[in-house]
Amino acid sequence: QGQLVESGGALVQPGGSLRLSCGVSGILFRAYIMAWYRQAPGKQRELVATVDSSGSAYYVNFVKGRFAISRDNAKNTVYLEMNSLNPAATAVSSCAATNLLLHWGQGTQVTVSS
Repeated sequence: QGQLVESGGALVQPGGSLRLSCGVSGILFRAYIMAWYRQAPGKQRELVATVDSSGSAYYVNFVKGRFAISRDNAKNTVYLEMNSLNPAATAVSSCAATNLLLHWGQGTQVTVSS
């Protein structure tokens, strides 16, 4: 099984920014589309963004223009830059690697509060 470890979650004030990282090991990183998901308390997990091995990115509408996903294939790492955060973004953010199956990280807590 691949190992995915997220980092960068923190407490930030409304309007602030965070950069999340996800380091990947145990799988052929370039063979996978990478994705970020988030799950708020009492809510279902939802997709945020994806990026393929060439760097082509996809964003769900509610984060488009505020978030940016990227990957460094040499470092086996995927990133998520989050800007203009509001309290509704308080959630556990998780990365995933997918080709035929999904490999999940355990998540990192993002809390947006004043």
